[in-house]
Amino acid sequence: MTKHEALRKYFGHSEFRPAQEQVIDAILAGRDVMGIMPTGAGKSVCFQIPALLLSSVTIVISPLISLMKDQVAGLRDGNIPAAFINSSLSAEQYDEVISRVRSGYYKIVYVAPERLESGDFIDFAQDSDISLIAVDEAHCVSQWGQDFRPSYLRISNFVQRLKSRPIIGAFTATATDDVKSDIVRLLKLENPLNLTTGFDRPNLYFGVERPKNKVVRLHELIAENSDVCGVVYCSTRKSVDAVCGELRRCGVSALRYHAGLEASERRANQDLFLGSGVSVMVATNAFGMGIDKPDVRYVIHYNMPKNLENYYQEAGRAGRDMNPAECILLFSEDDITTAEFLSKGSQKNNELSPREQKVVRRLDERRLDKMIRFCEVDSCLRAYILRYFGEKHKGYCGNCSSCRKRSLLSRIFSVVRG
Repeated sequence: MTKHEALRKYFGHSEFRPAQEQVIDAILAGRDVMGIMPTGAGKSVCFQIPALLLSSVTIVISPLISLMKDQVAGLRDGNIPAAFINSSLSAEQYDEVISRVRSGYYKIVYVAPERLESGDFIDFAQDSDISLIAVDEAHCVSQWGQDFRPSYLRISNFVQRLKSRPIIGAFTATATDDVKSDIVRLLKLENPLNLTTGFDRPNLYFGVERPKNKVVRLHELIAENSDVCGVVYCSTRKSVDAVCGELRRCGVSALRYHAGLEASERRANQDLFLGSGVSVMVATNAFGMGIDKPDVRYVIHYNMPKNLENYYQEAGRAGRDMNPAECILLFSEDDITTAEFLSKGSQKNNELSPREQKVVRRLDERRLDKMIRFCEVDSCLRAYILRYFGEKHKGYCGNCSSCRKRSLLSRIFSVVRG
């Protein structure tokens, strides 16, 4: 089977997206890769197709149980034998997965990074032929990243313990230059293909608003888009419940998603949304990773996220079909207080030393300052985002609230002068 045959058979596409084929060719040629590709660019295909074509099993390291389950469910729906190994499995289920990997039934296995330190998993890995290790959300390896996970630092040690070194692929949606350097160094990538696709998503409109009443403005925005589907992101579970309840009382078809719900409700709500059975999903950032719904026409942030990395990843879930979509952030001063509180809570990681905690705290403060600045600037929002991620931009996009405001003012001045 060729890569194009695999793309058609298992994923239903006739052509690769930009950069996908280059990454796939590198992996099939035995070369390490680092792919920085924004949400919607199709990162998963870059390691899933090689996994189908390589001779033995591919291990995908993923940080979230929910993300693993979603990815594996999607692969199985496409008749691709895949499994996950994490703390949600019973001992019997774990043994069954390992047995099926040994027999060659599973070509792709998702594992949590913590599993790499388990004695029984190490024994299995040392006794197996592993063609590829794909590190998803690779920014988690870097203290400069927004989601630093100390367990990611142990990936290279795990690789060194294997009987032969597999190909290593590192993938993430957002990474600054410092994070990119850390990924290569800490994962010990060897002469990797270093590919960063452009972060710009021209089809997305970016807007920041300061409404006097967020609930009223949210209703207006949803009413304006009543015939399409969208996601409303809130910063806390409490806000999700309150906003979803308010929308339902006003007759909006809305569902909720956050980590505090029963797994059965989360799955049912997610399935309804993906199946177009509901128009609005109100959620924390627990919703979205690995979710491929191409026709989301708007993403509204009811609260300001903690950093631009999270904001751009969440906003990027709109318009994945490349058609126009809106990303609107409803900003208030209270958001800053909430973001500061959540940021402090995320720093309480028992795996970090006091020095590491201090570094993370300082970096989180810098990222929050950049996020606040984004909400307050009068200049082009797209240019602000792209420059943050190290890309140049002319400073005027014509498709953000700042640029449209400038265009309107320019026309008004022209009329007055005329």
